[in-house]
Amino acid sequence: MSNGKKRALLSVSDKTGLIEFAKELKLLGFELISTGGTKKSLIEHKIAVIGIEEVTDFPEILDGRVKTLHPKVHGGLLARRDNPEDEKTLANNGISYIDLVVVNLYPFEETIKKTGVTLLEAIENIDIGGPSMLRSAAKNHASVTAICDPSDYSKVISELKEFGDTSLETKAWLAAKVFRLTSLYDQKIADYLNKEEVLTLTFQKQNELRYGENPHQKAAFYKEVNPAGFSLSSATQLHGKELSYNNINDAEAALNLIKEFEEPAAVVIKHMNPCGVGADKTHLLAFQKAYAADPISIFGGIVCFNGVVCEQLARLLSPIFLEIIIAESFSSEALKILMRKKDLRLLTISFQDKKEPFKTFVSVRGGLLVQDADIETADSQTFNCVTKRKPTAAEIKDLTFAMKVCKHVKSNAIVVAANGQSLGVGAGQMNRIGSAEIALKQSATLSSGPKVLASDAFFPFDDVVKMASLYQVKAIIQPGGSVRDNDSIKACDELGIAMVFTGIRHFRH
Repeated sequence: MSNGKKRALLSVSDKTGLIEFAKELKLLGFELISTGGTKKSLIEHKIAVIGIEEVTDFPEILDGRVKTLHPKVHGGLLARRDNPEDEKTLANNGISYIDLVVVNLYPFEETIKKTGVTLLEAIENIDIGGPSMLRSAAKNHASVTAICDPSDYSKVISELKEFGDTSLETKAWLAAKVFRLTSLYDQKIADYLNKEEVLTLTFQKQNELRYGENPHQKAAFYKEVNPAGFSLSSATQLHGKELSYNNINDAEAALNLIKEFEEPAAVVIKHMNPCGVGADKTHLLAFQKAYAADPISIFGGIVCFNGVVCEQLARLLSPIFLEIIIAESFSSEALKILMRKKDLRLLTISFQDKKEPFKTFVSVRGGLLVQDADIETADSQTFNCVTKRKPTAAEIKDLTFAMKVCKHVKSNAIVVAANGQSLGVGAGQMNRIGSAEIALKQSATLSSGPKVLASDAFFPFDDVVKMASLYQVKAIIQPGGSVRDNDSIKACDELGIAMVFTGIRHFRH
């Protein structure tokens, strides 16, 4: 049933752009229906509005828990405009069409993230009426425009002005957006109440990729609906080709490592392993260390900085063939230099929430492995020195640095370092002595001076200690915990090497 005027129902928790949108609807001849705080806001801005209770002939009850769950609301939303029986039903029951719905939901996810939130508070922020109205409108999108995102207001107003209605294509697009929102909303509630019994994930396709890990594999990149700020999904690409499947994996590895450092640092990643890492007083000095650590493997690699890329640094980077440079920001002069390379990808990312815990997912055929991300890193205050010789202050600093790098190297992992620079990286070998041999031999080509060594897991034998002593290693850091720890401790004591245990293992498969 229609009184000749189109009607819009507005009920929002996020009032961004609401007043401007409502004014535009009024100018286009819409009657506005509203509830609670939304109605109050509209009245305060002198916008004529009909209260929901005037439509339903029934007051809001149960502290607002029930206000829109009524046939005069959902009948007006779900009635098919081309169905005579629906028109007759509406007329017999005094129900009018509702042509446009604007709803965003109670902030459930924001509520449960608050420190000390109670179950009762969480439950009170579960929206019932909002999702119901959105779903009704979206189901009947052939006739009803359903809006759940303030960013879509301008598009809707533009089409209403030009065509008198939103196009069917836009209605369908908005409806799909509604169902994605309500699906994610229900998922968050279910996960909160069920804890870990059921896991439902919602990801939105960001883009098709040219191919996957290899050219014969198809691939796409999906992002979380609300990704964290410190994530590749939230990064801004300033220049260069689209990211490839392997670029994304390597960039993720770079971000995971760079977040370990508070001081200026530079990380070079190749095939998801660090091939050069440096830390110093400036990013320029840090990069010089990272580059010198492995000037061969950096070719075609990814470089990541936890700060600003300046003009001088850009001039050092420019001659090197790199796939990606990631930084907190680039100076305008640096961008001019680096953008001369048309394919070089330049990304910026916010480091604000880099320490936030998160989950990691690995798919297996028929299932999914889920775990907490490995964000633990041993603090020097908790190091347990198990040898007669104690590490010096400079060695403790290098041991801490080496372990930060080591936890991001594929297991079995060995890292040799000195003076805030990785000197050798042994990654992914089937036995620990193999990784140690690679890292130690590489370190010898860069420095004949004293070094430290880090291992991601304990030493089952004393062979790594004995080999390390041949390469001027003066201090070792490892988790400890082997039944044969005493063999390695004894070897260290005989060779004058300091060794500390962290009690934290960092396997990375």
